Amino acid sequence: MKKPLISVSVVILISMMLLGCELPEMQIEPDFDRFGLEEITIDELKQGYQSGEFTVQEVVSAYLDRIRDLDQNGPELNSVLTINENALQIAEELDAELESGNLRGVLHGVPVLLKDNIDTADMPTTAGSRFMEGSVPPKDAFIVKRLKEEGAIILGKTNLSEWANFHSNFSSSGWSGLGGQVKNPYELSRNPCGSSSGSGTAASANLTTVTLGTETNGSIVCPSNATGIVGIKPTVGLWSRTGIIPISYTTDSAGPMTRTIRDAAILLGALAVVDEEDEMTWAADEHLHADYTQFLNEDGLQGKRVGFYTSPLGNHFRVDTLMAETVRRFEEMGAEIVEIDQISQENIGGDAFQVLLFEFKDGLNRYFENLGENTPIRDIEELAELTRTDTSETARFDRSLILRAAEMDGLDSEEYLTALDNMLTHSREEGIDRVMDEHNLDAIISPTGSPAWKTDLVLGDNFKLSSSSPSARAGYPIISLPMGTIDGLPVGLSIFGRAWSEPVLLEIAYAFEQSGQHRTAPQFLE
Repeated sequence: MKKPLISVSVVILISMMLLGCELPEMQIEPDFDRFGLEEITIDELKQGYQSGEFTVQEVVSAYLDRIRDLDQNGPELNSVLTINENALQIAEELDAELESGNLRGVLHGVPVLLKDNIDTADMPTTAGSRFMEGSVPPKDAFIVKRLKEEGAIILGKTNLSEWANFHSNFSSSGWSGLGGQVKNPYELSRNPCGSSSGSGTAASANLTTVTLGTETNGSIVCPSNATGIVGIKPTVGLWSRTGIIPISYTTDSAGPMTRTIRDAAILLGALAVVDEEDEMTWAADEHLHADYTQFLNEDGLQGKRVGFYTSPLGNHFRVDTLMAETVRRFEEMGAEIVEIDQISQENIGGDAFQVLLFEFKDGLNRYFENLGENTPIRDIEELAELTRTDTSETARFDRSLILRAAEMDGLDSEEYLTALDNMLTHSREEGIDRVMDEHNLDAIISPTGSPAWKTDLVLGDNFKLSSSSPSARAGYPIISLPMGTIDGLPVGLSIFGRAWSEPVLLEIAYAFEQSGQHRTAPQFLE
């Protein structure tokens, strides 16, 4: 049943006019419910534009109102850090182009929120740090430029775990010194997980159509698990990283965070373009697809050999039970399941951590340098000194990772090169590639994580389980999508595999998504 085009408030105003009553001084604002934007997809949004059901301006205004009502007031989700003051003006321009029959691209009129470590030339990019407050980069990140070329509207920037959660020995996911603590939209006292926490909460709470996050290890898939959405970390190099505040050159990637697999696939193709400034994308050229929706197949599990990575089991019996039900569903849909309890035969956690410390220092220094003369921080050594001398910075969390990274040597260090080689060897050819070859697998599945824990700013995060490390250290792709709920809290399924295997991962994920209603919209419970 189509929702009414005139809201109750408008009917009341019209009645008052007919009766000759004096009208109150008030502004009639777009009604979010009126336009049916709750859980709307990219395809449905574009159909609404084409049919004249609503305009881009009306949609943008409705989302901005919803951000005000749910994020800044009401439940105070605290997921949006900055609003784009030019959003309505850009929407007006896109409406005019639609009227003239001009479509910029597949994202024409699609509102997007970006994690606030992705450069925007018209808004600050801060990584949530008070020291970066007001820092406006000289140009858009490569993927932001692509979004605009495809017709997307950047509504604003989302809050995040400060410095993408690479700052302290322990911390609270979704907390930044500049933006405070992001809340989980399912139950406000619970944590949204991962450093892309604001993007996860905003997508789940329908504050925009789609969002973008970034991941080094778990920062897209963990908030996707906790907030009941779809998240994809692509193969490193499928999307450009130019203009993104980094942790690791080897393992960082931005990725889509959406409510459906199809929307994620649309975004994936729109931004999968070679960037001459990011050498990692050069290897992607022969693997890119402009349209990943072509791989969405409801029968995509038929005949697939799927590895079931069991190592994360045993940490939460109700997650184990839900995962067992999912495995049975995979088999009913035609997949053959092969249990695997180990991917890497070596413990490479220490090597991976060393790589992050070395590359964080090098990457931040390059980022600050690229900001030019207006950079608020010259280098990571200055950041460390500011951190040491400002007692408010260490009042809650120790900031030890920033201090340690500042002391690391350069990337020509033998220690770094050895750690990098060990990490890549045992995560790739002696890790995922070896296991998939031995068992002739199309993909690997595992639970993404546990239900969201209670946010605790004293003791920090309470991770029960995760499965992101094998793919993260290899730089290989991973998808998390909802597989059900436990006491109303979402739990995600992860699907990962070889480099450039996004087509088969999407095929499997879409088939599972279409097999049942696995996502439920959040209720903002106290």
